[in-house]
Amino acid sequence: MGQSDQISVLLVEDDDAARANIAAILTGAGINVEQAADGAIGLQRAGGGSHDVIILDRMLPHLTGIDIVTRLRVAGVGAPVLMLSALGRSEHRVEGLESGVDDYLAKPFEPDELVARVRALWRRANRGGNHDPVLLFGDLECHVKARTAFRQGRHLPLSPKEFELFRYLMDHAGEVVTREMLLRHVWKLSFDPQTNVVDVNVGRLRRKLEEGFDSPVLETVWGTGYRLIAATGAGLA
Repeated sequence: MGQSDQISVLLVEDDDAARANIAAILTGAGINVEQAADGAIGLQRAGGGSHDVIILDRMLPHLTGIDIVTRLRVAGVGAPVLMLSALGRSEHRVEGLESGVDDYLAKPFEPDELVARVRALWRRANRGGNHDPVLLFGDLECHVKARTAFRQGRHLPLSPKEFELFRYLMDHAGEVVTREMLLRHVWKLSFDPQTNVVDVNVGRLRRKLEEGFDSPVLETVWGTGYRLIAATGAGLA
């Protein structure tokens, strides 16, 4: 299968039949699969950081998929996570993506789509590895691999989703980023969930970027979106 045989996947699924079926689909596509049947074991194996992609069922014994990805992101494990769930409503998708999930696939799904999602996550992660690990703009710093943020050398305690939002804004620093762009690239949604999830998270991020500092760095471009601006007196990188 070319490059896809390099992909190593951790599959965490408690239903034996479903786990066997998913594993068969992936191995049939030339993807290496390690399996875990409950959340606690899945977290332990995922914490080693040796997998290219992690697939989590949402509902698991001992720890849910949401619990696992939240703990992984806090621990600095950046492997892309694909969450599988029979709960396909937009609010369930948003909750999963908010926790640090990279993609969300509702059950039932087509085998080809599962394989395509895994390959896309793997390619995205590998492209990201070629980027400068530290993004600089004005007095802001985004440490990509460590998933940490700083302003004027002061650490900013961002949640996993706030960091993804900050990272995307830093990638487009000085440019206007629309709400639709954020939904697509940060929340991985190709539709508007008709919630204020973007506005709420931008508001939280703005407070963390600006409270205790002399000048704003995240502005709202009314009717269009948002833009990172260099703080007054800060030089551009």
